[in-house]
Amino acid sequence: MSSSEVLNVKGLSAGYGPMRVIHDLDLVVHGGERVGLVGLNGHGKSTLFYAIAGLTDWQRGSIKLNGAEVGRTRSQGPGRYTHLVVRRGLALIPQGDEIFHGLTVDEHLDSGAFTPRAWRERAERKKRILEIFPPLHKLMKIPVGRLSGGERRMVSIGRGLMGDASLYLVDEPSLGLAPKIGKGVLEALLSVRLGQSAMVIAEQNVSLLEGRVDRIIGMHVGRLKGEASVGLMHQTTRTL
Repeated sequence: MSSSEVLNVKGLSAGYGPMRVIHDLDLVVHGGERVGLVGLNGHGKSTLFYAIAGLTDWQRGSIKLNGAEVGRTRSQGPGRYTHLVVRRGLALIPQGDEIFHGLTVDEHLDSGAFTPRAWRERAERKKRILEIFPPLHKLMKIPVGRLSGGERRMVSIGRGLMGDASLYLVDEPSLGLAPKIGKGVLEALLSVRLGQSAMVIAEQNVSLLEGRVDRIIGMHVGRLKGEASVGLMHQTTRTL
């Protein structure tokens, strides 16, 4: 595993309107790492991802992506600098059906090839996506709005993998899916070869990640709680 830092977050606080969701958070992720971020709904996993992408209403603290400061102190204009963060190497794969329902699978994957290099290489990149998600082979010309939940999730993840990212933030890939389908989507995601890139996967179900990622970090009321396990998450659940 590379020792280079892909992500370095220090003293991050972030929220929406008057509400603070993230509290003075520190996180370092290295190249080649897969990190699981686990916690119950509403405890800040998605907000952390949005803050890294510059999509929260306000935030303060340092966020360095590949050594460059992208956090900025902001009090308004969520999304104003997100395009710059993306150019630095971020791919945010949101939870649920954040997709363009009228586009075909093929067009949807093309939409993820947003850099000049990715666009030139989009045919080869789509081949790799289809190796990861074979069920999409026969669906390439179908509008994604007609697909099942599991198929739409494959398309959403595939779009995120089409770019030139050094950091993949994957938010709740199994959310809302039948257990067998969710497990299959996650297995495919974990099969992606990272090279010098890194991946952080937010999940409520820690058992899907145990033994399959480099480390698992618990998150509770906007703070990281160190290494997590099934037992730790059960304890956290009982205290709520």
